Amino acid sequence: MRPDQALEFAHLVLGAHLLVIAFNIAGLIVIPLGAWRRWRWVRGCLWRTAHLLSMVVVAAQAALGRACFLTLWQSDLMQRAGRQGDRAGLIQTWIDHLIFWNLPLSVFTVIYLAVGVYAVVLWWWVRPRCGRRKTQPNSSAKAASKRSGQSP
Repeated sequence: MRPDQALEFAHLVLGAHLLVIAFNIAGLIVIPLGAWRRWRWVRGCLWRTAHLLSMVVVAAQAALGRACFLTLWQSDLMQRAGRQGDRAGLIQTWIDHLIFWNLPLSVFTVIYLAVGVYAVVLWWWVRPRCGRRKTQPNSSAKAASKRSGQSP
């Protein structure tokens, strides 16, 4: 792979990493908020499953003492591009400082495991609606349909 291609891929991986982080954080906030506000969409099975799996992967990597695979992949691509240690552009530098903190891995392990437990608790506290259920019209809908002469 040419250095310019590696650099482009590294930027794509960084962007994907930022989207995953935003997805994970947003889910941790909007799920309880949506339950409180009675937003039906926060119980959607597909996105809730994706959120829980993403959080479990983060927590598992931390529990195993491993850095995120996206971080490792981006770092490898940056090295292939010959950019390790070079000054990056303003936006990339800002994003790097936003998501890559210079703290011991043990700090992240505790944080990620706590957040992983929180995500699992959210699964039970705000249960997603998975599977197909036959919906029965409620009694008021039945009564209204009888009055109007239409079947429910």
